[in-house]
Amino acid sequence: MQNFDEVPKDVLVEIPKNLPAPIDDGACNHLLGLTLPSVNLASTRGKVVNLSEISGWLVIYCYPMTGKPGRVLPDGWIQIPGAAGCTPQSCSFRDRYTELKALNCQIFGMSTQSTEDQLEAAERLHLPFELLSDAAFQFAEALRLPLFEVEGMRLLKRVTLIAKDGKIVKYFYPVFPPDKNIDDLLSWLRQN
Repeated sequence: MQNFDEVPKDVLVEIPKNLPAPIDDGACNHLLGLTLPSVNLASTRGKVVNLSEISGWLVIYCYPMTGKPGRVLPDGWIQIPGAAGCTPQSCSFRDRYTELKALNCQIFGMSTQSTEDQLEAAERLHLPFELLSDAAFQFAEALRLPLFEVEGMRLLKRVTLIAKDGKIVKYFYPVFPPDKNIDDLLSWLRQN
């Protein structure tokens, strides 16, 4: 078992060894075939995005929160199954972005963090796609996405949605390990 005391307390740039795997609690079983809700979400590009209005293939990876240099992660963060790994997951989507674009997919990351926190992460990680803030939980609640609480924060559990013309056609849940989600996603998209 890894000594989690040796893991940096602000930003996890690599997946820690022996990270506890989340279990499939069935919290996303209802998603297939649902229409994306018509809600306006703030973007890290300073605009408002309504995902229900996007035609074609759309990937939305929902994550709890990215760490921020100088800000300590919640106590026990690494031990919460599915919590840690947001930065490595975002970086894996960044690194394979051209493959997603070649498949005519639009991609967005989404968390319940503020746009300000997301903007810091998008700039620091050089993300070529937008992060969307669902700080008011409009998107999460409309789709009944799974949430968890830690230190008074309500956060999204990690789930990746694939929609076509506004309808969810595939989801990945639980997502583990987070940095390998892109492999499963690209494989599914190439077959479909």
